[in-house]
Formats: sequence, C-alpha cells, structure tokens
Amino acid sequence: MGSLLQKWNSISLVKRILAGLVIGAILGKAIPNIAVIALLGDLFVGALKGVAPILVFFLVMSSLAQHKKGAKTNMGTVIALYLIGTFSAAVVAVIASFMFPVTLTLTDIATEASAPPDGVGTVIKTLLLNVVQNPIASLSTANYIGILAWAVVFGLALKHSSDHTKTMLGNFADAVSQAVRWVISFAPFGILGLVYATVSTSGLGIFTDYGKLLLVLVGCMAVVALVVNPLIVFLNIKQNPYPLVFKCLKDSFITAFFTRSSAANIPVNMTLCESLGLDEDNYSVSIPLGATINMAGAAITITVMALAAVNTLGYTVDIGTAVVLSVVAAVSACGASGVAGGSLLLIPLACSLFGISNDIAMQVVGVGFIIGVVQDSCETGLNSSTDALFTAAAEFRQWKKQGKPIKW
Repeated sequence: MGSLLQKWNSISLVKRILAGLVIGAILGKAIPNIAVIALLGDLFVGALKGVAPILVFFLVMSSLAQHKKGAKTNMGTVIALYLIGTFSAAVVAVIASFMFPVTLTLTDIATEASAPPDGVGTVIKTLLLNVVQNPIASLSTANYIGILAWAVVFGLALKHSSDHTKTMLGNFADAVSQAVRWVISFAPFGILGLVYATVSTSGLGIFTDYGKLLLVLVGCMAVVALVVNPLIVFLNIKQNPYPLVFKCLKDSFITAFFTRSSAANIPVNMTLCESLGLDEDNYSVSIPLGATINMAGAAITITVMALAAVNTLGYTVDIGTAVVLSVVAAVSACGASGVAGGSLLLIPLACSLFGISNDIAMQVVGVGFIIGVVQDSCETGLNSSTDALFTAAAEFRQWKKQGKPIKW
C-alpha cells in the first residue's frame, strides 16, 4: 500500500486531476445518478470551504504580526492590477456585446429566493457591514471581507507581542497550511465526483442551449485570460508573460472551474504562489483579497447579460452609457460573492441603468442559472487564476527592479 501511494503521489497533480476529469465524464454518461460518486465532489468542495476561512485568518494575522518595520510590500501594485483587470474585462464585454449582439427568450423562469441589490449604494453598504461583522461569525459563514478585516486588526495589534507569541502564530499558520495540502491531494477524486454530477444531471445539452450567449461569455473570458491579462503582466515584468499565464491557468483554473468558488480555491492559489517562490507575507494577504475584489469574470457576466437584456428589449446604448456600464459592472463585480453564482444577482443592478424592470432583470438572472454550469465555471476559473497571476506579476516586478532573476 505504501509503495502504491508513493507511485500515486509521484504523478503530477494536474495529470491526476485530468484523469479524474475523464473518468468522471465517462462514468457520468455510462452510469448516471449514483449518489456515492457525486458525494466525492461535495466532500472535496466542503473540505476546501471549511478550511479556507481558517487558513486566511491565521496566514494574514501571522504575516502582519511578524512583518518587520520598513520591509517593503507590493500590496498597492496588486490592488491596482486587480482593479485595472476587472475594469478591462468589463470593457472587453461591452465591445464583444456590440460586435456580437445577443438576444434572449425571456419567460417566467424560476429563480433563487435571494433578493438582488437595488443600487451601488446597497453593494457598498453590504461590504462595509461585512467588514465589521463579528469575527467568529465571519469565520463560520466564510465572510472573507470580515475575516480579512479582523485578521488585519489582530495582526497589527500583535506586532509588538513577544517572539513566543509570534512563533505560536506562525506554527498555527503552518499547521493549517499542511492540512490544506492534505485536502488538495484529494483533488483528483473531488474533481471526478464534481464532473460526474454535472454530466449526470446536465449532459452535453448545456453546450448547445443558449449557445450564442455562452460563446460571447466564454469568448470574452478567453480574450481576457489570453490577451488582456498577458498584456497587463507584460507591462509590469517586461518579458514574455505566457509561461506564467499558462502555469496559473493550469494550476489554478482547472480546480476553480470545477469547484465554482473563488473562496474554495484560495488554498490552491496559496500552494501555487508557494511553488512560484513568492513571499508568503504578500500572497497570504493578496490571494484572499483577490477572491473578494478581483472579479474579471463577474464583470464580464454582469455586462454581457445586462446588454443581452437591452438588446432583447430593443433599447439603444450609446458610448457614454456603455462606459458607465463598464464602471458599474467593475464596481459591482468587486462586491460579488466568492461562491457559485455569486455574480448573477448583481445583473439587475446593471439592468437598472437602462430602466429595465426588476421582473425582466430577474428573468435574465434565471437564464444565468440555466447556463451556470458552463458560465459560472469559466467565470470562477478566470477570477481565481487571475488572483495568482497578478500577485506573481506584482512581486516579479519588484524582483526586476532589484535585479533578481524571474523563474517559474
């Protein structure tokens, strides 16, 4: 058994995940609706979601507590990249929607019971209230805004604590990180279960229904992942960005695609940053922050779906309104929840710019839930892989200035 496990672990994790993906798809078509197989996916996602809040809390708190005065940080650059990337994605979505206009067949589609926000002010208010939520409640509900805020508060408060206390915090952070590595080692089985459940319930028909809408959405995300993001990275590190881009897509996009949760993919991105040799003091803060505000995929979804509603109703959109929509979509995306389908309930906010009624907007949200198997998976993969990409780009930019060679 020991030698078998050793051989299993010697195989690349990506290859094991791809094997799980293929096996899950085959089983989903051959013997659908076996609960035990689908349970593997639920267990994997549940474990990631369970450990991620604790990981974020201890890593951020420990890194801030042990941060030495005068030591350089690149958080300003990371945040700037996050905001530029999200706004650029919204612009790409606007351009694509003008070039390839999409209309929808709107019917009385059942939607989830959650109520959408009724304005940008509501989104900002919710964000601020999440910041001051009870820290225990934030951990239990995976409120990453609250977790980050309280981790920063406690980390700064512990900066002047004794070395023993700081060592203990570091040990806790290391222990949680090790637990995360154990969870991630089960990713192939989790992906197998997730793919099996998707193929069993939706089959391949989801790729043909609403095909044009999916093509525009996925096409925009592909342009951002393979053109816009590499350009942003190149402007920062002044060398070929594609090896780094493809590594982030390979190591982060795949798991995020199937877990459909930026929050659940935080441990995966932490491991990716560690493999790139990045500074833990930086990525332990920037990765969870990215899972909260770096939402290029969400900006694309909000923009394309809102403009599809506009086209369906025959409204005319001028350039000025399109620019405003890009800004609103980018700001709204930053407030999107880091869970599956988190961006869809922000579509009515963008629709309100054009005077579209909430009833019609919620039908558009319903269409979003129908295509969510593909759309939300691609959106989350783009969001999460970009967190690691921009974190690495910001640090590599710093390395470049210091004359340190960049390797990945």
